[in-house]
Amino acid sequence: MAVPSTNTKLSGIQTEFGGTNPIEITEYYAGGSFVGPGTAAPVAGGTIPASGQISVGQFRGAVAASFVTATGGTVTESGDYKIHTFTGPGTFTVSDAGNAAGSNFVDYMVIGGGGAGAGRHGGGGGSGGVRESNEDGGWSGSPRAAGSGVSVSATGYPIVIGGGGGGGGGNGSTSSALSFSAAGGGGGGFFNDSPQAGRPGGSGGGSGGGFSGNTGGGTGNTPSVSPPQGTNGGNGAGSDGAGSGGGGGGTLNAGQPTPNNRTAGIGGSGITTSISGTAVAYGGGGAGATFGTNQSGGAGGGGPSGTAGSANRGGGGGAAPGPSHESSGGNGGSGIVIIRYKFQ
Repeated sequence: MAVPSTNTKLSGIQTEFGGTNPIEITEYYAGGSFVGPGTAAPVAGGTIPASGQISVGQFRGAVAASFVTATGGTVTESGDYKIHTFTGPGTFTVSDAGNAAGSNFVDYMVIGGGGAGAGRHGGGGGSGGVRESNEDGGWSGSPRAAGSGVSVSATGYPIVIGGGGGGGGGNGSTSSALSFSAAGGGGGGFFNDSPQAGRPGGSGGGSGGGFSGNTGGGTGNTPSVSPPQGTNGGNGAGSDGAGSGGGGGGTLNAGQPTPNNRTAGIGGSGITTSISGTAVAYGGGGAGATFGTNQSGGAGGGGPSGTAGSANRGGGGGAAPGPSHESSGGNGGSGIVIIRYKFQ
């Protein structure tokens, strides 16, 4: 609704903004009990005054602020924002879509499950892809954040959380929310006489080392979106039987190739965002592995050699070091969805 643009009366202001009789115009200063700070005075071409001269005519066409109201996930507050965090499947249920005078959109971050590291000096798992918005601009988003949030309606929005890849070299699964999907990370490639390339995904897995030389890391940002949801995995190497796996790609930086056949590749680093109210890194790639010098996973939950990626950070799993053909790399970490909006 809105205050009538003609025949404006105190009663019309009260109907829009609230209050009880007897009515005093000074009750409706902006920033007071009824009218939000900076409320537009559309017909008067400015804003409702916060002090000094105030008139009924300034309220013609004015609209009371209404804010998004929703349930679902674990709900926390940071200043004027509510934050819904989903670490498992659920529903983001909107009961009030708000309006432009208050809030009528939400920002989001969606991260897929990380890929698993491969066995026996294979490649590290790639991180899950990341999709993020920062239309509000009220916090520090990551370099992967696009501008536009999502205008919501009073309905339920299903949330899917991608699981981490398993079994040594398995791909992670896709996470989705609000019509945005973040692909699971690609699994790392295995050591072999003809070593396997890393698998494609949100970020690509690192390739395995082996007798026949270099192989290619998996392609990230698969499927392709803009801004890119991830990076490529690093190349493995090996020519004398030692072999070293490349690092899995991270959401921000690509997995490192092996510098030599006895040094594994480091996992690519992930993004850091404050959408949760605190700066947290997500989406690090898993480290490759070798007989010789093993490495760390990428910042943001990437697994060191032989270790799983961090749960609900979308980290890639580290590849397994050691001589055993049966060794299995670390599993990928599960994904996460975070939704944020202004509620007052």
